[in-house]
Order: sequence, then C-alpha cells, then structure tokens
Amino acid sequence: MKVFITGASSGIGAALAAHYAARGARLGLVARRRDVLAEIARGLPGEHALYAADVADAQAMAGAAHDFMQRFGVPDIVIANAGVSVGTLTEHPEDVAVFERVMRTNVVGLAATFQPFIAPMRAARRGRLAGISSVAGMRGIPGAGAYSASKAAAITYLEALRIELRPSGVRVVTVCPGYVATPMTAVNKYRMPFILPADVAARRIARVIDAGRRYAVVPWQMALVARAMKLLPNAVYDRLFKRAGRKPRGLKL
Repeated sequence: MKVFITGASSGIGAALAAHYAARGARLGLVARRRDVLAEIARGLPGEHALYAADVADAQAMAGAAHDFMQRFGVPDIVIANAGVSVGTLTEHPEDVAVFERVMRTNVVGLAATFQPFIAPMRAARRGRLAGISSVAGMRGIPGAGAYSASKAAAITYLEALRIELRPSGVRVVTVCPGYVATPMTAVNKYRMPFILPADVAARRIARVIDAGRRYAVVPWQMALVARAMKLLPNAVYDRLFKRAGRKPRGLKL
C-alpha cells in the first residue's frame, strides 16, 4: 500500500502516518517543519519519503507528488489533512490577512495536494482522494469565521470533485472530524464534547477511507450533533451560539 499524507508532523496527520505505517504502507509525508517530520518518521517502520512543503504552494506540492510517484508509483490513497485553525474577527483589519492564510491552506491546499495525482489515478482507474474537513464547516462558528468558511468550502469542493471523478474509478472521500485531542485543540478553553484521542480518530478515519465512503462524520455522536446543527432554524442557532466559547486570535500559523 502507498499513502501520501499532508499535515503529517502532528495531530491527526501524524496519527494517520503511524496507523498506515503499522499496516506496512510506504508513505509520502508532507509538512512545513522538516525537523519535526523527520523525528516522527524515525519512529515509523518501513520506507518513507519526507517533503518539507506548504500545501498552498502548488509548485512545491507537484514536485513532492512527482518524486513520490517516481519512487513508489501511483499512491493508493492521498489524504489532504493539512489545516490551520485560529480565531478571527472581521472587525480587526489585521485578521483579513489571517482569513487569506486560512483559506489558502484549508481550501487551496486541498486542490494543490490532489491535482498532481488525478491524471495518474485516472489512468490506473483506481485510488482514493480523502479530504479532512470538519464539523465546524456545518454552520458559521462565531469567532472562527475563517475556519468555518474554509471547512464549508472544503466540503463543497470535495463534493464537486467526487462527482467529477465518479466515472474514473477514483473515489473521493470527505471526512468531518469533531473534536480531536491535537495541538490545534489544546488551546481551546471551552468544553469539547466527544473529543477523541488522535490515534483513535486516525483509526476511525482510516476505516472510512478504506471503505471508500463518500462522506462521514467522526465520531458518530458528532454526526448527530452536526445533523441537528444543520436543521436548527437560524433564530434558534443564533441564540444558542451567541455565547459559545471562542478560539483565541493571534495564534501562530
């Protein structure tokens, strides 16, 4: 098995790398921090390729993809997991640049990750492209407008891509995790219901990808929460979430 994973230096990405390496997969691991990536790779069994790249840099991602395919062949699975999360408030002028950064990583990064693999996968008439979105993309989360918008965009982008590739034999999988214990959520000061350890989340996400499911929320309890959130009338949603805990602003991205 050959698996290409972005955002592999921490959190869900590192846990997915450990999960697939334990199954004997050859991995392509992408992250901005090469030193941290190398440290994680040293603890994994098997042969793997490491790429220090920003997923929003299409040229860098194309180079990583082509190198991986030259070394190992067309991957069976590509997991676009890289993402950033930070509190934003539109009233602050400095947050406009933060919005742009979040959207580039969380949305443009999906397309830049998948693009180099689509033609080879089409030719092979197989493969899975898995995008990690979030339950936060179901409704607008106050104080996290950029993150919510990016994850909503990710969900609709992945849906469009799934339909585009349906005749080709390439499956597109959308996974929306709830809360997962990672550095991204460690800064949150509010209650996080049904939070999963990263290794548990990785196993459940991998099952969804292996099954080739079109769309899944992990864990199942958050699937019920997400469904309820989508059904709430706007007035009710506004009242419930106006005092919701907020992600800190000014985090390093």
